[in-house]
Amino acid sequence: MEKVNLEEKFKMFHDHWHPRIVGELNGQLVKLAKLKGEFIWHSHKDEDEMFMIIKGKLKIEFRDKMVELSENELFIVPRGVEHKPIAEEEVHVMLFEPASTKHTGEEEHELTQNQQERI
Repeated sequence: MEKVNLEEKFKMFHDHWHPRIVGELNGQLVKLAKLKGEFIWHSHKDEDEMFMIIKGKLKIEFRDKMVELSENELFIVPRGVEHKPIAEEEVHVMLFEPASTKHTGEEEHELTQNQQERI
């Protein structure tokens, strides 16, 4: 059992769209990621995905609307819902999702990172 300092963990990496695992509870992984630019359209057939904004602003585009998130806000994307995260400036996010969740769902892309390291 160790506490996790988010600021220290975010200083450990600089790349974008490559989540790092910082904890696990009840089959859920707690991940940190830095986002910048546009991600790809994807969905997670069987898993919900939670985005919590630590720093910056994130847009999540859906086929019928756009959700804008600021620091200290979170949003849960329901399973099966196609979405595309967009970060105009660098954003620091915490993600909560089941350990079985594939990074880009069934989509394969150069941004896909299914082998995520623990930090």
